[in-house]
Amino acid sequence: MHRVIALVRPVQSTFELGCAVEVFGTTRSGVPQHYQFEVCAETPGPVPTTAGYAIAVTHDLTALASADTVLIPGWAPVETPLSPRVRDALLRAHARGARLVTICSGVFALARTGLLDGRSATTHWARAAQLQQEFPEIRVEPDRLYVDHGDVATSAGAGAGIDLCLHLVSRDHGAAHAALLARHMVMPLHRDGGQTQYAPTARPTDALDGLLEWAGARLGTPLSVRDLAAHANVSPRTLARRFADQLGTSPGTWLLSRRVAEARILLEQTDLPVEAIAGRVGLTSAVNLRRRFRAQVGTTPGAYRRAFRTS
Repeated sequence: MHRVIALVRPVQSTFELGCAVEVFGTTRSGVPQHYQFEVCAETPGPVPTTAGYAIAVTHDLTALASADTVLIPGWAPVETPLSPRVRDALLRAHARGARLVTICSGVFALARTGLLDGRSATTHWARAAQLQQEFPEIRVEPDRLYVDHGDVATSAGAGAGIDLCLHLVSRDHGAAHAALLARHMVMPLHRDGGQTQYAPTARPTDALDGLLEWAGARLGTPLSVRDLAAHANVSPRTLARRFADQLGTSPGTWLLSRRVAEARILLEQTDLPVEAIAGRVGLTSAVNLRRRFRAQVGTTPGAYRRAFRTS
């Protein structure tokens, strides 16, 4: 039985996880079951989801040691770094022969392992430019539904994750079995990975050019969305529309995620007190940092630092 393990994290996309569950983890009458599907997390327990409820995850990263396929069903916020434990678990799984598969934004996690360096990959069209900018050693192909290298595979937006999963079923057990499964799912029998994503026409210039770098250099200041808009010389409403179009998020959400991501780096790499880190990343107080950190990372700054130092 081929063992598929999905690695989830707070806040987990239910749709992207559901794509994998439907293909690999759902038992259907008349369809042979070739896969054993399980879910794991770095920290087992309740994992918040985008649907507003939590899922109970009982397996930790040791589950990846016996996986035939490791699947990352999204990674949000995409700026979130890999913890040393997650990175090590993914690299160990790959080294012993497991294939690593991502759906949509999950490619950002895989990219941080270095396993995509010098290779092609895809993601949702709205994230393609950011992926290319952050990982210039990857050949980003925004017009592909999925890219499969055998040992690693990436897909575009969440819907394309189903196409990739069905493609993997076809590769594992033949086109006839994949077609039978697709019929039970009332899905198209096949969409080739080279099919173009249905993305809006690209703007001739990037209206955010330089803004993210400018904001990233000023995290320690009381930076607001109005400050971002003023620097970009647009209204807050226009800035919100441009963030949604180009980054798939709001200016406020991006700024908070950027502050928390910087706090994680400081917790990992320095011995600064939590209060000092809060000031450096613009979250003003240790209480505010703890609240924001727990909401996004699922643990406290102190526990995060202890886990990092232990690993």
